[in-house]
Amino acid sequence: MRRITLPAVGVLGVAVLALTGCQSPAAEAAPADSDAPITIATLPVGEDPTAENPVEVFAELFEEATGRQVEVTDVPDYLSVVEAIRADHVDIGIMSGFPSALAVNTGEVDPLVAFGGDDKPVSTCVVLNDSPIRTLEDFEGKTVAFADQASSSGYFMPVYMLHEAGLEQGEDYEAVFAGGHEGSFAALAQGQADAACTAIMLTELGAPMFPFEDGEWRGIGESPSMAVQGTVLGRQSLDEETRTVIADGIAKVFTPENAERLGAMGSFAGLEQIVAPDAELYASFADIAEVAGVELKDLK
Repeated sequence: MRRITLPAVGVLGVAVLALTGCQSPAAEAAPADSDAPITIATLPVGEDPTAENPVEVFAELFEEATGRQVEVTDVPDYLSVVEAIRADHVDIGIMSGFPSALAVNTGEVDPLVAFGGDDKPVSTCVVLNDSPIRTLEDFEGKTVAFADQASSSGYFMPVYMLHEAGLEQGEDYEAVFAGGHEGSFAALAQGQADAACTAIMLTELGAPMFPFEDGEWRGIGESPSMAVQGTVLGRQSLDEETRTVIADGIAKVFTPENAERLGAMGSFAGLEQIVAPDAELYASFADIAEVAGVELKDLK
């Protein structure tokens, strides 16, 4: 596995492209090259030097499954993953439900494999154990830390959960964005926020993904499930042979047997895998996104 970092100027440039609504023409598929590495854009996951890094575990398993070298490119946020794919900087990225829906809706990124929903709640809002907050309604007038404005479990789903409890962002509570789940946990621990909304799965994983010990925290509320847990997104110029190699490799990697080693990425293991899904699969995200003030057409 080779690991690199996409230069910040490149990330900024392609992010601006999306936000200004400019579209590049669809790229033509390149000829197949069975020896070419598969390049992946990802957010750094798990920086504890004493534990296996989920991204490195995935890369190792994916190399074994595909017979191809894997190059991992670290980018700072979800939007940058999408833009790295759109700009042909990388071949694929693995995203959760909402950024996947936003990306597919641009018409410039192809969904290669979708991970189906599992009917389990996605998110909760974590408070410290001595907090006076006992119910979702108690968040009125409080400061709530979210991971990232494109995060499914760290933004869209908890905002929808609070909306269903009668609380609106910017009116009933103040939202702060910490740049990731780790940042929102730090904001809570340092008293910069009254709660940190995150994935239930992270609270179950414990350290190093979740920094609070039993007895130090409580979860308030549970969000609905998602119809699509995540998607392997690919650049449109990928050749058909590589698309097949990627889909087959994903099926071999994301199995129940590998779930524990994959850590935070293990939530996809064992879920239904839908190869080359239709864009209509993501239609159910529109209503929840609207609550957060986002329309799926916003990245067009």
